[in-house]
Amino acid sequence: MIVNGKRTPFGRFGGSFREVPSFELGGLVLRKVLEGLPVEKGEIDAVILGLCLPGIGLSPARQAVLSAGFPVETNGLTIDRACCSALSAVGIGANLILTNQASLVIAGGMENMSRTPYLIHQMRWGARLGDLIIRDELVIRNAFLDMPMAKYAGEVAVERGVDRKEQDEWALRSHQRWAEAEEKGKFGEELVPVEIPSQKKERTWLTRDEHPRPDTTMEKLSALQPVYGSPTVTAGNASGIADGATATLLMSRKEATKRGIEPLGRLVTYAPICGEPRESPLLPGVAIKKVLDQADLRLEEMKLIEINEAFAAMPLVSTLFLGDFDRAKTERIRERVNVNGGAIAIGHPIGATGARLLMHMLYELRRQGGGYGVVAICGAIGQADAAIVEV
Repeated sequence: MIVNGKRTPFGRFGGSFREVPSFELGGLVLRKVLEGLPVEKGEIDAVILGLCLPGIGLSPARQAVLSAGFPVETNGLTIDRACCSALSAVGIGANLILTNQASLVIAGGMENMSRTPYLIHQMRWGARLGDLIIRDELVIRNAFLDMPMAKYAGEVAVERGVDRKEQDEWALRSHQRWAEAEEKGKFGEELVPVEIPSQKKERTWLTRDEHPRPDTTMEKLSALQPVYGSPTVTAGNASGIADGATATLLMSRKEATKRGIEPLGRLVTYAPICGEPRESPLLPGVAIKKVLDQADLRLEEMKLIEINEAFAAMPLVSTLFLGDFDRAKTERIRERVNVNGGAIAIGHPIGATGARLLMHMLYELRRQGGGYGVVAICGAIGQADAAIVEV
């Protein structure tokens, strides 16, 4: 069972969290996910957190555990499965519980992309002659193909029949859906305020996501130039570079009942998959099909669907795949996808997003009276994760 979920607001690139290390954001949500529950820090058997980008030092999850003030005996495990990491953490945590290796697990992720360093690999052994290459680790590359993900995401989208206009329209939808949900207070249950470091005497707090641009228009989006040689991907129809952390608290149904806790919902099944390194836009759809088969459920039974908007290409291509490339069937599926916006608006701190999708799905299903929901996210080098939950 997933009994609670909390996240920081997601700060925009170079914004409010620019000076806050990832492990501090992670430590904050570790504390907050236990607040108001009959669970003590010392009872947590394992903390599993995603984090992908360099610059924070060894064992980031362990750093977050200590930052949160948990007992020094608390185990911390860091997961790097690219953007899938936080959802992978939930899947690993659930397996620890199902195999009786743990009773209480906190799983999620953290990433401060604003603090990602530049690297000079040649400097280890010196460079006597010639130019030094400074590599920007924030350019999200497929390391195996040595190619920015934006380039082939756009190429695959075009190959599968998704043009630039459709991607810009999805990006606009993301911002608009976020604005509607924000106005209705739909993110309130999951967000925890974060104090913003400041030299001023007055204390200030970030209480809402910092990246969304609800005033954007198709005209603004269509005026943007493609990036990294992509035919379609722009800064407007790609996920926002962001900073933040997410945590979920997992335990068995028996444990929740014993403690008198009403869970948010049940993790029905989880699966990681891998495929062609270039086919990232398609793979969330493939992962969704796998978890549906595992659970013996049909897509029609899923009240809600979350597909991470690493780029607009991902939900667009994956829903085409799920709709057997039938446009009418695909449009019916898309009505249930990312109903409150996605990472294009909210931002995508890559180590944290997978758990955000899962947590937000649970809160929204509860608002809608319960049911099944499926979550999927792609990761670099041809990876994807998916999970089904029930409220």
